[in-house]
Amino acid sequence: MRQSWTEMPKVPRKKASLGERDAGFHGTTPYTAADSTIDTLAGYQPENRAVDSEILPGRDKVTARARDLVRNNGWATGAIAKEVDSVIGANFRPLLKPDWRALGLSAEWAREFKEQVEALWRVYADDPRHFADTTRSQSVPQMFATAYRSYLIEGEALALVNWRRYRPTKTTMRLVDTDLLSNPMDMADSERLRGGVEITRDGISRAYHFRQGHRNASYAQSADAMRWKRVAREGRYGRPQVLHFFDKQRDGQTRGISRLAPIVEKLKMEDHYSRVELQAAVINAVLAAFIKSPMGPEVIDEFFGEEGDGSGFLNYQAARSDFYKDRKGLSLGGARVQTLYPNDEIGMVNTARPAAQFADFESAVLRHIASGLGISYEQLASDWSKTNYSSARAAMIEIWRGFTARRTSFAHGFCQPFFMAWLEEMVIDGHLKLPQGAPDFYAFWPAYARSKWIGPGKGFVDPVKEAQAAAMRVSLSLSTLEEEAAELTGTDYAENMAQIQAEIAAMPENALHPMQESFAKLLGPAVYQQDTPED
Repeated sequence: MRQSWTEMPKVPRKKASLGERDAGFHGTTPYTAADSTIDTLAGYQPENRAVDSEILPGRDKVTARARDLVRNNGWATGAIAKEVDSVIGANFRPLLKPDWRALGLSAEWAREFKEQVEALWRVYADDPRHFADTTRSQSVPQMFATAYRSYLIEGEALALVNWRRYRPTKTTMRLVDTDLLSNPMDMADSERLRGGVEITRDGISRAYHFRQGHRNASYAQSADAMRWKRVAREGRYGRPQVLHFFDKQRDGQTRGISRLAPIVEKLKMEDHYSRVELQAAVINAVLAAFIKSPMGPEVIDEFFGEEGDGSGFLNYQAARSDFYKDRKGLSLGGARVQTLYPNDEIGMVNTARPAAQFADFESAVLRHIASGLGISYEQLASDWSKTNYSSARAAMIEIWRGFTARRTSFAHGFCQPFFMAWLEEMVIDGHLKLPQGAPDFYAFWPAYARSKWIGPGKGFVDPVKEAQAAAMRVSLSLSTLEEEAAELTGTDYAENMAQIQAEIAAMPENALHPMQESFAKLLGPAVYQQDTPED
């Protein structure tokens, strides 16, 4: 006969001990991460807050510390410079790709439009007179680099798109210090105004309030520091007026936070530790030896005597000083031997520091910092001593993926709106003619301005292998020559071909340009073998 479950004997369960609960076996919640009874998590009680409530109250302090580290910490300075050079470089520019299918136009028109627009952009962006900059101090690529640097350090890039009617090209950019974006009269944040940004009911940034002078300037500007100007995000027909780029990590976020925020503490502690070790090394190098006096407590008491005037001690010190003054010691066989005052001894400084583990410890800290910055340890430390081709290649691929994502995000969020504002001027002023029957410019503005932004190339770990791999990708239709030129060398394939055609035309008779050699040879004999045809 089967026994019912109600009649089954109950097995007594052992009550969980404190040690088991601490180890996470019998916690009070299904998830150990939510268990407040575990010693390791008992004091770890972060709060869930609105994203702006997390960022805005401490943003100024985080920004100030990040700026100080970049000014004074070599690792932070190098990391920021390396990323700016890798993502933006010296000639960040658009590669126009008008969507001729969406516009209902021809591919031939798209090629002609592309060449004309890019030529006008080069004249405008690279003008050494810097008419594109409202302050006339930088070219457009330089302004993009400065804006990206601000994004890395302060968490956001901020600029105004101005109109200067008396310049050759009226569209200009004015980079703005992020400290100037603030609530009028420093009022507290509210539902519709936070961090100087006006927000609509749908969460759209509608307008920005800019302080007209920095509140901590070194010169007197009390009136400007307490005056604000409201600038709408967009003007008539949707023309961008304020460029505001930051990493939006949560819904409702209004302002950005420094990319250095998660590693500020590590950078500061590493900086202090390195300084202490360096000071110890300097002291060891400077103070190699010293003279020890045999004076003990009894001798000191005897010198001071009952009167306590210290005359005996002072006389002793004066005698020692006179003894060592201008004393060159004895010379034996060319070697100098220093004579000492009676009962004095030579003491040597222990040169055990810097610590033997300093290099390993610093490497571990730098790996943590590099991970937080999204770059490799080798790039941050410029240490390639323990890296072979395979690991360097893997690191480059991983890091370049992040650089490409950040480049695309920054280009779409900051550079492309400015390019669209410039293109609008070129069209409405008649510098660019649209074909008869072309769609309305404002209705298809993004299609006319569609671009891919080109920065520095990825570079080569092994130039031969990289070139062979690029050739194989193109031959298998996995990529294009335009893509490979942009990724590997940061150049425009159309410009390269135009230059090559000019070089071929200038070659002496019976001389071959390298481009005219068989493309298959680039793949190598092990990959593709083909007999060279006879002339």
